[in-house]
Amino acid sequence: MTKAHAIAWAFFIFNGFSMATFAKIQAMKNLTDTLQHFLFEDKFNNAMPIRGNLVYLNDTYHQVLQHQTLPPVLKHALGELMAASALLSATLKMDGAMVLQIQSKGALKLLVVECNSDLNIRATAKWDETQTSRIAETNFIDLVRNGQFVITLDPKEGEAYQGIVPIEGETIAEMLQNYMLRSQQIDTSLWLTCDDTSACGMLLQKLPDIGGTAALNKKVIDQDLDAWNRMNYLANTVTADELQNLPAEILLSRLFAEENVRLFEPKPTQFYCSCNQTSVASMLRMLGEEELNSILAELGKIEVNCDFCNKHYLFDAVDTAALLATEASVNISTAKH
Repeated sequence: MTKAHAIAWAFFIFNGFSMATFAKIQAMKNLTDTLQHFLFEDKFNNAMPIRGNLVYLNDTYHQVLQHQTLPPVLKHALGELMAASALLSATLKMDGAMVLQIQSKGALKLLVVECNSDLNIRATAKWDETQTSRIAETNFIDLVRNGQFVITLDPKEGEAYQGIVPIEGETIAEMLQNYMLRSQQIDTSLWLTCDDTSACGMLLQKLPDIGGTAALNKKVIDQDLDAWNRMNYLANTVTADELQNLPAEILLSRLFAEENVRLFEPKPTQFYCSCNQTSVASMLRMLGEEELNSILAELGKIEVNCDFCNKHYLFDAVDTAALLATEASVNISTAKH
C-alpha cells in the first residue's frame, strides 16, 4: 500500500468506514470508459419519474483525439459532445445510432459525434486550419454563435429522423437542454466537463408519470414537479472535479445524500469507426462513373481518408472498374426482379 493509499485508508477508518468499503471504492475508481444508469425511488422504493446517467470517457476520448490534432478549445468541446452523445443515446429505445452535429460558417465548420446503441463512439471536427491560432484564443460560443445544432436518429430499421435548430445557449449542455425541451418536449438537464485527460457528464431526465394517473391527480403532479426541481437543485452543486474524479456511487451519495438512488451496473464505451472498403466503395459509386474517371485521368488514383479514424483507402483504375462493374451487376439484378 502506498503512502497516499495509507492516508486515505486511515481517513476512511476514522470516519467509520470498513476496509471492505475502502477496497470497493478504490476498485470503483478504476472504472473508466463506462456509462451507468441510475434512478430515484420514493420512501416505499417505488420508482420516481426521474432517471439519470453518468458517463466517464477516458481511452474512448483519447482514441478519438489520436487521429487528429485539434486546438484545445475544439478538443474540449468535442469531448463534451462525446459525453453528451453517450448520455442521450442511453435514453433511447432504439437499435441504431445518434449523430450530434454543431455546424457553423465561421472558422469552425463542424463538430460531429456518432454514438450507437452499443455505446461505440466516433467523432471529428472540421475547421479552417489557416485560422487555428485565432481559434485557440476564441471562446467556443463565439465560434458557433450563428451556427445550428443538428441531431439525427438513424435506426437500423425504419426511417431516420433529423432535427435542426439554431444554437441557443452559452454551453453545449445548455444547447442540448434547449433542444430537448423545445423540440422533444422532454425536461432534460446536463452537466458536462472535459479536460486533456477525460470527458465526463451527468444527465437527469423527467419522465412521464409511470403509473399513468398523474394527469388526474394534481397532488401527484405537484410531487413530481417538486422532486424534479429538488434533484436539479442538488445536482447543480456538482463540480467538474467531482464529475471527473469521483466514482459514481460516491458522487451520487454526495449529491443526493437524503434521496434513495438505485445505481445500475456500468456499461462499457469504446471508440469504434465503422468505415471499411465496402462502405467507401459505395460512397464512390454515388459520384458516378464520369466523375470517377475524371479523377483517375487527373491523379491516376482515387484516395479517401476517413475523417474519424484517419484510415487511408486507395482505389486505382482496376479497383474503380471493379466497383463500377459491381454497381452495374446490382442494377441488372434489380431490373430482373
